[in-house]
Amino acid sequence: MTPEDTSKFIAYVLRHAPESVGLRLDTQGWASIDALVAGAAAAGRDLARADVLHAIDSGSKKRYELSADGQRIRAMQGHSTPQVSRSFEAVAPPAVLFHGTATRFLDAIRAQGLKPGSRQHVHLSADEATAVQVGQRHGKAHVLQVHAGRMHALGHAFHRAENGVWLTDAVPPEFLSG
Repeated sequence: MTPEDTSKFIAYVLRHAPESVGLRLDTQGWASIDALVAGAAAAGRDLARADVLHAIDSGSKKRYELSADGQRIRAMQGHSTPQVSRSFEAVAPPAVLFHGTATRFLDAIRAQGLKPGSRQHVHLSADEATAVQVGQRHGKAHVLQVHAGRMHALGHAFHRAENGVWLTDAVPPEFLSG
C-alpha cells in the first residue's frame, strides 16, 4: 500500500468500520495500534506499526492522534461508527467559517443546509484554502461561507477538534452564503 492508501485505510477503519478488522474502539475513538495492525493482517492488509506511526505524522490535515504512551491511535473527528461518541468542549467560533463542497451538491445544501450525513458533525474550515481542498475531493469545488458567529449568538454549539477542524451539528441554510 502507498502511504496515501494506508492513511485512507486507517481513516476508514477508525472512523467508519472498526469491525471490518475486528477492532473495538472506546467511546473516545481510541484503539490499540497493535490490535489495528493485527486486525489488518487478519483481513489480508499489509500494515506495520511503522506505517501507522507514519500516517499519524504525515499530511497537513493531522487526522490522527497518538496517545501519550504511544500505544493507541484515534481519528480526531469524522466518525460515523456508533462505537464512538467523542465529547468536544464548546467554544465560540470566528464570525465566518468555510465549507468546501462539490458544485453538484449546492442545490440540496442551499435548500436543506449542511447536515452531517453519516458522520456525527458537519466539518468546517477556518480558512478558504482548506475548504477548497476539501471540496475538490468530490468534484469541482465550491466554497460556502458559514456565518458561525451569528449561529453561535443564537445558541448553536461549535467545537474545535485538536487538528483545527471546526464541528457543529448542522448549519441551517439561512446561515450560508456563497
